[in-house]
Amino acid sequence: MDKIYLNEMEFYGYHGVLPEETKLGQRFRVNVVCETDFKEAGLHDNLNLTVSYADIYVLCKEIVEGQPFKLIEAVAERIASSILEKFIKIESVTVKVIKPDPPIPGHYHSVAVEITRNRS
Repeated sequence: MDKIYLNEMEFYGYHGVLPEETKLGQRFRVNVVCETDFKEAGLHDNLNLTVSYADIYVLCKEIVEGQPFKLIEAVAERIASSILEKFIKIESVTVKVIKPDPPIPGHYHSVAVEITRNRS
């Protein structure tokens, strides 16, 4: 299966369980890997035979910058299910949601969740 990658998309949202997260908001990074067959698109140089990564970006932006969720697990789930619903050519999607600056004490680069969902 061929793969489309959208790496390190950055958005600003209000997801979290702590009051400061829902009031002040924070940065989120999202990585998406979509599995699909784009051989015909490559052979014929035709966007209609593949999936537009620009459309995937817009969908991710609308979700992350839209309705707040308590958990980044819920953000990842919404992104994955929306991609599979909207883009019927995608067979499988992996979504990683990263919080680079969560309000927890300690030294770390970031926290993240990653899920993979397949078309049933």
